Amino acid sequence: MIVANEAVLRDPVRLSAVQRARRELPVAPLSADGIARLAARLLDAPMAAVTLVDAEQEHFVGGHNLPASLAGAGHAPLAYSVCKYIVSQDHPVISGDLLGEQSRELREHVLAEQFGVRAFAGVPVRDDDDHPVGSLTVLDTAAREWTGEQVAILVEIAELLRPAATGISTRAVDTLDSAALLDSVQEAFLAVTPDGIVAGFNRAAQQTLGFTAEDVYGRHLDESLELAYDDQPIGAALQRLFAAAPRRPVVRELSVRHKDGHRLASRASLSVIPSAGGPLACVFLTDLSGETAAQELADRHGSFLSALLDSLSVGVIACDDTGRTVLLNRALREVVGWSDEEVPADYPAWVDGALRHDDLRLMTWQQTPMMRAFHTRQTVTDDVVTVFPGHRTRTFASTAQPIIAGDGRRLGAVAVAHEVTAMRRAERFRDCHRQVEYALRTATSAYDAAPDILRAVTTSLNWPCAELFLVDEATADLRSAGHYDATGAAQDGLFGQTPSRGQGVIGRVWQTGQPIWVPDLADAGHGENPDDRAHLRVCLAHGIRTVLAVPVRDGGTLLGVLACYAGAPEFHEDLLTVLLDGVAAQIGVYVALRRAEQLTRQLTRAQDDFVDLVGHELRTPLTSIAANAELLAEDAALLDREHQQMIRVIGRNAAALQQTVGTLLDLAGLDSGHVELTSERCDLAAIVSGCVATARTDTGLSIDVDVLDASPIHGDAERLRQVITDLLSNAAKYSPADGRIHVRLDTGDDDTVELCIADTGIGTPAGERARVFDRFFRGSNVRHHGIPGSGLGLSLAHAIVRRHHGSITLDPNQPNGTIARVRLPRSSPA
Repeated sequence: MIVANEAVLRDPVRLSAVQRARRELPVAPLSADGIARLAARLLDAPMAAVTLVDAEQEHFVGGHNLPASLAGAGHAPLAYSVCKYIVSQDHPVISGDLLGEQSRELREHVLAEQFGVRAFAGVPVRDDDDHPVGSLTVLDTAAREWTGEQVAILVEIAELLRPAATGISTRAVDTLDSAALLDSVQEAFLAVTPDGIVAGFNRAAQQTLGFTAEDVYGRHLDESLELAYDDQPIGAALQRLFAAAPRRPVVRELSVRHKDGHRLASRASLSVIPSAGGPLACVFLTDLSGETAAQELADRHGSFLSALLDSLSVGVIACDDTGRTVLLNRALREVVGWSDEEVPADYPAWVDGALRHDDLRLMTWQQTPMMRAFHTRQTVTDDVVTVFPGHRTRTFASTAQPIIAGDGRRLGAVAVAHEVTAMRRAERFRDCHRQVEYALRTATSAYDAAPDILRAVTTSLNWPCAELFLVDEATADLRSAGHYDATGAAQDGLFGQTPSRGQGVIGRVWQTGQPIWVPDLADAGHGENPDDRAHLRVCLAHGIRTVLAVPVRDGGTLLGVLACYAGAPEFHEDLLTVLLDGVAAQIGVYVALRRAEQLTRQLTRAQDDFVDLVGHELRTPLTSIAANAELLAEDAALLDREHQQMIRVIGRNAAALQQTVGTLLDLAGLDSGHVELTSERCDLAAIVSGCVATARTDTGLSIDVDVLDASPIHGDAERLRQVITDLLSNAAKYSPADGRIHVRLDTGDDDTVELCIADTGIGTPAGERARVFDRFFRGSNVRHHGIPGSGLGLSLAHAIVRRHHGSITLDPNQPNGTIARVRLPRSSPA
């Protein structure tokens, strides 16, 4: 099992050896970074480290491709170390998959959780006395199997780190003369005496510079390689180097001549070591020409990429493997008001308090799509609402995904944000319309519904305030019907104003009937009168910047004004106007219907009052008049002809008035339920035949009859006879002298019968058929022909049929005339 041995780690002898190694390895001619890089390349691993471990910390002597957050400080706590296991075991230690290890300590190791390390292989680094002072370790971000051959290679490479191999001991000159050792280093290496004579030249240097060892050995630098520093011969720089004798390598950029004559830009790691023949300067050269070309290409690609990203209308943000923001394109910078040069590295600080979820809950920086993708390594799609001070609230549809290298390492994350403020507002207003409809449907008046309506509107807009004004029917003034304030702050003087027609935003909408949009009150002037200016100052004092007011109307009638207030300058005037117009239309229809219902109730109450008046105040006098006229008629023989005619006129008109009063009382009783109907089995066919016979005698018109032999139903025979008689009377009244009437009684189905009375009279205008059953209503064509009537006959027929749970309609009869259609159930409902 892989464990750390505290006794080994705290052994005083070993700790002394670690201290010596910490002094000697950094100044060794063989670069520890180069050895780490060699190990990584030979074992095909993305990372490698040369580390020394004491009782408290792990010290990084050399490394290849290690995260800056791990090795940047040069040391790390033992919790970050796998070197401690290798030193404790004092032999090679490998793990093919940390997440699959039995030990919980390994499964939850910091390297796995924070840096994505899945596998490692390490071998001890020992001093001359064979004490394990550290390790050479290669690390992989993917699980893998380590072979015995790979571990053997790692052991051989680690031997280069022993003091004897590094050239730190008195055997340094012998080591430098070892061609095998020098040739094992992949970097170009040369050793130079204080006089500038080349004393060492490895195979990598021959391949890089084109010279052979024989070309340069024992010769001055200026005769072959012509090293130059700051465009000057290297001599002066070498003198300073030997004089300082730095304990750690000094890195400089030099120019060196290739054998074919061209010069190579190189990076040199220079150090001074003692030798039997005196101090030597050890120089490791890295050819920068390819790196420079690559950098130039990368710069060109980077410039093109930056220009491309800045040309996009969508916002793009990216972070590196530590979560630090490294890219923010122009579209996203404009959202927060940054210049092109600003790239905020402190991501948590600049998003703190500025981002919201779609329901306006605060979004922490860890909850942003980019950081969620960074930590979970999954694609994240979400809506983000920005609330930056001084800027309008905006909604962005954001998609983020991690950036993963080919070897599985996490390189960072990128997020793309597309503004969908207008789209989301339109979607929210669909819900807003439903909420407004519900508020209106469940409220007793527009005043009761106003708070819920305005709450739905402000929530959909993400605006703080709104107010509804309605025209008072009695005074024709525009008055506040209600307001809503999402902030909950005291809004003294902001709401409840009584607008003046044509003055201020509300007054101008009232006067013109047109929407008014003020994108920024701060630029809207000072108002046209003192009241306007005072209200403008109140709005600005409460942070109101944008006002949108739309008329509430029903057709061409203006009923009120809906006003909404935003706390930041806003855009999308056309969209917002359309959205609020929809809500205003809902309110307008509701107010108009309520007022129409109120008017209908008033008219109905007036009609009821009139019927009561007729029934109670006229019936008794009419009865007296009719009785006295009848008595006078009995003694008419004693009177002259003129007085006899007067008595007949009085009797006839009194009888007509009595019939009208009786009809009105019947209607009132039927509508109120005070008049009871008798439900009994009767033959509707017999009733129809009797009514037709009477009508033929009274009118003299031709009446065709198509009636069943028997049609039994349950109902009030007298009331049904009254309906049929009235319909036949109407048909005869509105038909010409040569007109014809057709009566048909048919079985509609097993449960109903249908009576149709068709005439060839003047008919009923199409637009008036729905009103012919209203009390006192008479068609316009009837009035035009001068035909007398009260407008009560069809109303009474409709009331009787309805009490029988039937229906009555008027349909056109082609080519002219009317069809009165009565449908009755066969059995009377309970």
